[in-house]
Amino acid sequence: MADSWNTDTGEAVYRSRDAVKNLKIRVRIERVTSTAALSQHLQQHVLSQQDGGAIELETLTPQGQKGDNDEELVVGWQEKLFSQYEMELFQNESACQTPLDRQYLTEIRALNKAKGRRNHRVFTYTDHDRFTSCLPIQQLQYPTDLLTTTKSGPTFLAERMASVRNRRQERRTLDSSIPKSKIVIWEPTEEFVKNSHVVNNAMQTMHIMADLAPPGRLGQKENEYLLLTIKTDGSGTVIVKPDFNKGKEPYRIVTVGEKREVWRLNVENVCTAMQPEEKEREQNMYKDLYVRHKEYLNSLVGPDFEMPPLGILRYMMNGEIVSAKGFEYDNLYIHFFMELPNNWSSLPFQSHSGVTQTCRAKTLGKENVAFFSYPFSFEAFYMSEKESEEPILQWPVIYFKVLSLDSWQRYRTEGYGYLLFPAMPGKHTITCHTWRPLQTGTVSSLRRFFIGGSPELEDPSYVRIPGTFKGERLSRFGFCTETTGSVTFNLHCIQQARAFVDATVMKKRRQKVLEQLGGFSQQGAVCTILEAFQRARKKMQDAREGLPRDLVNTTSQQHAES
Repeated sequence: MADSWNTDTGEAVYRSRDAVKNLKIRVRIERVTSTAALSQHLQQHVLSQQDGGAIELETLTPQGQKGDNDEELVVGWQEKLFSQYEMELFQNESACQTPLDRQYLTEIRALNKAKGRRNHRVFTYTDHDRFTSCLPIQQLQYPTDLLTTTKSGPTFLAERMASVRNRRQERRTLDSSIPKSKIVIWEPTEEFVKNSHVVNNAMQTMHIMADLAPPGRLGQKENEYLLLTIKTDGSGTVIVKPDFNKGKEPYRIVTVGEKREVWRLNVENVCTAMQPEEKEREQNMYKDLYVRHKEYLNSLVGPDFEMPPLGILRYMMNGEIVSAKGFEYDNLYIHFFMELPNNWSSLPFQSHSGVTQTCRAKTLGKENVAFFSYPFSFEAFYMSEKESEEPILQWPVIYFKVLSLDSWQRYRTEGYGYLLFPAMPGKHTITCHTWRPLQTGTVSSLRRFFIGGSPELEDPSYVRIPGTFKGERLSRFGFCTETTGSVTFNLHCIQQARAFVDATVMKKRRQKVLEQLGGFSQQGAVCTILEAFQRARKKMQDAREGLPRDLVNTTSQQHAES
């Protein structure tokens, strides 16, 4: 008898690019009860004796058919092996209810005319068998027992997943719009949960069973035991429970009844290994398939990369409104729009504005932060004109307004701000600070608190110099504002122009390339000078703060006297 058993009965997940029909599993069961062990021990003892062993061996040999105490069988994927119960059931035509049952009737008759079935105790339930879905699978009961006949009730999750359905693919209306009144289902029904909240992958199942009844009593359903479960989907995933032994100890099967019998179970993967020539041939076939697929995709896309016309800069932005923080009221949303300066244009179907969802703020540290994660994209084109009156290129602007909305449908303006399109391509994280118009007096504050509403800008572009302003000076004297919160943007910018490619080929500097588009080099030079001035000023302030206070005062007096 075995001294140790394999108690790791969990499922194992394998992935294979080979067809699952090539799967071959060797299953071996062996009885290790006291009666069988005693008979084997006595046989070995008689064999060790001299003379007269034939008569005694014949007397001590256990009665019964071949395979009563052990059986070894190689089973293929979805290979049907009939049990004694099915052999007796499907011999009667009145028990055949489905076309599959009638097919089994024909196969059983053919087996009876031939030499009979090659299996004795081991049999299988395939994916479409009537017994597969209602199979009373025996669960693991004790650490040393693989299977018992004690039926455990299904868990809450098992009941929920038993009748799960595939997610419906077409749930939108004909115009691909989502009904705004049913975006959130506050009281979902059980059918709605099954249809919408759970995705079930189609799995094919196969059970390898064994009839572990005493000799001469085969064919009773209560003596059927589950040995192995195999599941697979169409993506090459194979789930085996329990796992292959792989040289470890055998599994233990314990029956219940008048005689508690113990059986050994060994499971091995006996799939035929590929020869080196076949493996190389398959790899070459895959390579050829990938090359053809790549050529097909290239034929659809074309060899030429899409380029804008000469003298036109293509600007693409994929942005995200990340968060907003520091505002007075909760339930924030942001309204934004783009403004294109002169010589800039966009596609006719391009949207220039958008509104985020209403977001409730979350406390992080000492700040109330509303996370929007609202994506947007924009594409614009700049056409250079040599006779342009503007010496420096003007970039597009994003104007935005932050508002709040409460449960009484009172909205308040929380802040205005703007954001220039980055001049350099790449990723940019920008935080914009906002302000709102302020009306002095207690009445304005009371109105804002009780009935909502606050002073607003007629023209949102007034947060900076409006594009329609043609004067020399823009005065905001007497206009009262209040600093509010800030909004964070993530911007991913791409610039594309034929001049960039020409400069790379001719190994020119980028400044020369930008000059071909007009105004880029001038703006780059101005920005460079301003950045250098800011750095020098910061260094001077740092050095001044590091000097002793009396030395700074003496120097200031000398400058004043001079």
